[in-house]
Amino acid sequence: MVFRTEIGKDISRAKQLLDNEEIVAIPTETVYGLAANAFSEIAINKVYKAKNRPSSNPLIVHVGNKEAIYELASEVNIKAELLIEKFMPGPLTILLPKSQLVPEIVTSGLPHIAIRMPAHTVALELLNSLNYPLAAPSANPFGYISPTTANHVFCQMKSKIPYILDGGHCKAGIESTIIGFKNNIPVLHRMGSITVEEIEQIVGEVVLNSEHKVTMAPGNLEKHYSPRTPVILSIDLSEIIDKFSDKYIGLITYDSYCPDLPEVQQIMLGKSTNLYEIAHNLYAAMHKMDLSGFDFIVIKKLPDEGIGKSINDRLNRASKS
Repeated sequence: MVFRTEIGKDISRAKQLLDNEEIVAIPTETVYGLAANAFSEIAINKVYKAKNRPSSNPLIVHVGNKEAIYELASEVNIKAELLIEKFMPGPLTILLPKSQLVPEIVTSGLPHIAIRMPAHTVALELLNSLNYPLAAPSANPFGYISPTTANHVFCQMKSKIPYILDGGHCKAGIESTIIGFKNNIPVLHRMGSITVEEIEQIVGEVVLNSEHKVTMAPGNLEKHYSPRTPVILSIDLSEIIDKFSDKYIGLITYDSYCPDLPEVQQIMLGKSTNLYEIAHNLYAAMHKMDLSGFDFIVIKKLPDEGIGKSINDRLNRASKS
């Protein structure tokens, strides 16, 4: 079906569509999500089709209150409870054994459900007006740059969805951190807006997922978060610019502009002393660069510390050929 996609702030309109098993783009503090009734296989199939997303890739389920987590999960361990209490609502997704309420299509047949409670007033108001949770991967074509504004969603998903609920520019700007558990030990499945160090302060040591399965949790593909323009990630900007001197290059940098390119071909994300500002601005810069006709987008690698690790993870995936 081809839609005349609307952008608006009418929560009741979004609710009406979701109640009728349609899909709606919604704001969260991380990125915009493509939301559907998590209990409706009809609606979930529309998400996979609109995104051109393989059904083997599980979805994150969003809830409006902590009590709903205990209905969707068959078991919540003590460390999970500590993380829920500390970071929810917020940009944390937890993998837990799913209850019988959750359709197999949401988890791609896997025994665990990815759950989070977004820290966005519009999203929470919508969620708490519904009598079901929302499955909501990012509101973009599969593998492409995640959207952090309603206009990003419109440019990528117009005619594929009926409504975009506008909640402004997403505050965090990159996706949630995903934590699971193995033998009660926290396992990091995806770096995100909450750092490993912050999680370890609450539950002790966190280990990295070693199973290397893209189906274990969302956002684990080797190539992901990618613009259509080829991306080069580098520390030595001058070397790359000199190597491709015959190409039209766009540069995403931080701290200062590079003297080897005209400033009109550059976007400065912010200062490395505020990596959260850089995360907030990252995807918007990538969207803008991708629409500017460059042969390459060169991006300066961030300091590999704190949330800089999460940003570099996104950039590494975006630069895969």
